[in-house]
Amino acid sequence: QNVLQMNAINSNYNDPNNLKFEEIKILGALQEITAVTVSQNNVVENSPLNITYYPVEKVAHISGLQLELGKSYTVTWTQKMTDNEKFNCYPSPNPTQEKCEQLGCVWDQATSHSDVPACYYSSDNAYSIDKVEYTSSGLTANLALNHAKTRANENVTAPISTLRLEVKYHLNHMLQFKIYDYQNTRYEVPVQLDLPSSPMSSDKERLYEVTVQNKPFGIQVRRKSTRTLIWDSQLPTFTFSDMFIQISTRLASQYIYGFGETEHTMFRRNMSWHTWGMFTRDQPPAYKLNSYGYQPFYMALEEDGNAHGVLLLNSNAMDVTFQPTPALTYRTTGGILDFYMVLGPTPELVVQEYTALIGRPVMPPYWSLGFQLCRYGYRNDSEIAQLVEDMKAAGIPFDVQYADIDHMERQLDFTIGPHFAGLPALINKIKEEGMRFIIILDPAISGNETNYPTFSRGLQDDVFIKWPNTNDIIYSKVWPFLPNVQVNESLPEQTQIQIYGAHAAFPDFFRNSTVEWWKREILEFYSNPTDPSRSIKFDGLWIDMNEPAAFLNGAIGGCRNDLLNMPPYIPDLGYRSEGLAFKTPCMEGQQYLPDGTPVRHYDVHSLYGWSQTKPTLE
Repeated sequence: QNVLQMNAINSNYNDPNNLKFEEIKILGALQEITAVTVSQNNVVENSPLNITYYPVEKVAHISGLQLELGKSYTVTWTQKMTDNEKFNCYPSPNPTQEKCEQLGCVWDQATSHSDVPACYYSSDNAYSIDKVEYTSSGLTANLALNHAKTRANENVTAPISTLRLEVKYHLNHMLQFKIYDYQNTRYEVPVQLDLPSSPMSSDKERLYEVTVQNKPFGIQVRRKSTRTLIWDSQLPTFTFSDMFIQISTRLASQYIYGFGETEHTMFRRNMSWHTWGMFTRDQPPAYKLNSYGYQPFYMALEEDGNAHGVLLLNSNAMDVTFQPTPALTYRTTGGILDFYMVLGPTPELVVQEYTALIGRPVMPPYWSLGFQLCRYGYRNDSEIAQLVEDMKAAGIPFDVQYADIDHMERQLDFTIGPHFAGLPALINKIKEEGMRFIIILDPAISGNETNYPTFSRGLQDDVFIKWPNTNDIIYSKVWPFLPNVQVNESLPEQTQIQIYGAHAAFPDFFRNSTVEWWKREILEFYSNPTDPSRSIKFDGLWIDMNEPAAFLNGAIGGCRNDLLNMPPYIPDLGYRSEGLAFKTPCMEGQQYLPDGTPVRHYDVHSLYGWSQTKPTLE
């Protein structure tokens, strides 16, 4: 291994020019070649050599050789994995040598940089391609699992052996590649993308070409015009289990846009972007919305200035880790791998192609582009009225005023508190002066009321998230306070919530019954047919706290499914030790898609705000 025995044969040709071999290329060099030795008859030659390694092509170029015709030589070389090529094999906290070696990985703490993983992969991934079937519009292939290479401590992290790859050439500038379990149905994101009913591309016009590596398994996508490799997942990290899926790819350059809040990323080891929020699509034009959203999408700028974009359609908790290879690694806790790539080639076209796929941004109403004023803590409607007058007197441009949860009775949606009885008239006055008004709504609904129609009607329509296989609502604590109690406002806010917080239920906005209930509650609050003088003629709704947020971890009394709330891998979300139910409902919460399909909150947590957005607009 790592030895080349060669004879420089001249076929008895008498060479008057003293020809010599000066270069050798070694193909398939999986690691960087750091040293080369040339010897003849066990005597090492001292000529200086130059070594150039191309990690994407896996080729080493050795120059400076002096191998004379008619002589025999032995060429040996040393390979070493560089720090930039090390992919983290134990991304969870507190790695140890024992934990690392149980996974079949290499433990090496001898590094000068703390961001270089001490536990890293040293062998290929455990999958290979069984058979590839090509069509004019894509390809399919089953993935075979080499069980001798698998190492898992429990069933939920054991690699799945019934995987299938599907690649579809949807458009000349857009393709999809999807990896899923063909034998067992798994959760997939229930968001419809704008795809052609059948692929509409031709081999001649496509901007890309796809290659599947057989062993170990990998996918490569190249830009045809430049031969730039823009996706290369033939890496050791690929694994696909019930509750942990991981895939890495080399990138065409170090410049990517769109992950987290970093617009321009020069790669550093272990920069990570994590998602545990809401998937957003087609934001409504008439409502101000908090950006509790995520779209696992990035745009990459290639070295020659061309651009492409990649979307992973997966709503489970995940993180994406960058490293200076350049490469990134996706890790998600469920679902499937469903990637969409758009080829631009300009950044402007990438954005156009991406928004054509997921839904165009809406044109905001003109008034929403004006100056808006909002804060938490207005004591009464008179304070808001005086604020409006003071702004006008000071000549400060002022177009939109808000009311936070202060305007509610004990923070109950669709109510007006006693200190805000004049709010309906104030809103009407402000609107007559050409301004607009926005109120807030939170999703959590109090269940401790004796006369609260919003809850009683919701109970009747069966709109709330429940414990699985029961008829019991999952209750947590959020903003609403208990009725008929004297709140000690000198206590810290979290202490007040613990003592005085009501049982709060979370609507399941996927359900058809919830959609209709929510619309009715909004319309009734707007028009108030029983007492029009108390109608709230808002211009927009601020839907808040719909991560969904809670002030307890999970539920009153705790969660019941340890595995879902504390899965084998917890993305780097900031509170790993608390699990996925940190300040949000329990992951085992039972929800139902519009067609009646049951889904776990574990899978659709990040879609909660998205599911509330559509009926709010409607």
